[in-house]
Amino acid sequence: MGPRGVRLLAVLLVLGLWAPAGAHKPSPCQCSRIAPHKRENCGFPGITSDQCFSSGCCFDSSVVGVPWCFHPLPKQASEECVMEVSARRNCGYPGISPKECASRKCCFSDNIFEVPWCFFPMPVDDCHY
Repeated sequence: MGPRGVRLLAVLLVLGLWAPAGAHKPSPCQCSRIAPHKRENCGFPGITSDQCFSSGCCFDSSVVGVPWCFHPLPKQASEECVMEVSARRNCGYPGISPKECASRKCCFSDNIFEVPWCFFPMPVDDCHY
C-alpha cells in the first residue's frame, strides 16, 4: 500500500471512530434546553448539521462564539423531565422515593447529589431544533 492508500485508510479510520455506531438524533428538548454558554463541543470546525446529528449530537448555529455541534442533555423517561440541573424546581423532600415522586406527577433522577431528585416537569411545547 502506497502513501496515498495509507492516508485514505487513516481518514476512514478517523471518520469511523468519530461517528458512534447506532447514534440517534437527540430529541428537541435534549438540545434546546442547554444554555449556549454551557455547550460542550461534539464536533469539528465546519461540521454540518447532518454530520452532527448522525453522531448523536445537537446542532444550532444561531449563537456566535459557542460550539454549534454539542453534546445533548441526558435522555430521561419523559421529554418533560429533560432539563439542565439548574432548572429543576423541587417537587419533593430529601429521601423521597421514585414511587412517591411519580404519585405527585413529578420527575425523578437521583444520579446527581445536592440537587432536587424529585422535580417538576417542564412543558415540551417550548422544545425545538
